[in-house]
Amino acid sequence: MRSLDKYTLLLALGRPVITTGEAAVAWDVPPVSAAKQLSRLMAAGAITKLAHGVWQVTGTPDPSVVLPVLTNPYPSYVSGWSALSRHGMIEQIPRGVFAVSLDRARTVETTSGRYEIHHIHPELFGGFAGTTGIRAGIATAEKALFDIVYLLSTHSGTVTIPELDLPDGFDDSILQQWIDKIPSRRLMTITATNLSRIVETASSQLG
Repeated sequence: MRSLDKYTLLLALGRPVITTGEAAVAWDVPPVSAAKQLSRLMAAGAITKLAHGVWQVTGTPDPSVVLPVLTNPYPSYVSGWSALSRHGMIEQIPRGVFAVSLDRARTVETTSGRYEIHHIHPELFGGFAGTTGIRAGIATAEKALFDIVYLLSTHSGTVTIPELDLPDGFDDSILQQWIDKIPSRRLMTITATNLSRIVETASSQLG
């Protein structure tokens, strides 16, 4: 099969980012052979290697598109610092992509940036929008704040988020709904205390 035909088959998958395994299935070849053929396409400038076994076929790397491939078959969404930044709640631009998933916690370095994948209890997975067949969702303003505070609370007693701006329509009651779902009573108390202080401080800054 010619390189052009191989690339055409990849395009037919309709996925901007694919894995070596998906290419192997599309070409009906063993994964080892697929990896070699993908490397040839990369050398020809047709595709880009993002990480081990992950390839950008079309377009430019978009965290919302790359993330589902990194955590497959587990669901995930963009949250924490990354989502807070997108909602205009913090001025700092995160160095990497903060993600929440049912996958194991780990950091993945790609040619387009670092992905910090945080495992969260299934009861706390949710609160995001914008998910499609190939795109991960983005946490709402409330869930992004909850996620970062909850996850930091699991490691530290006191959590602070300086210069936090609460957007119009921010709903404190949504935070409480997520707090009530925390399985651990201890973590529930710590997270609730941290969130209450952070929201109160942010609100007083607005006034």
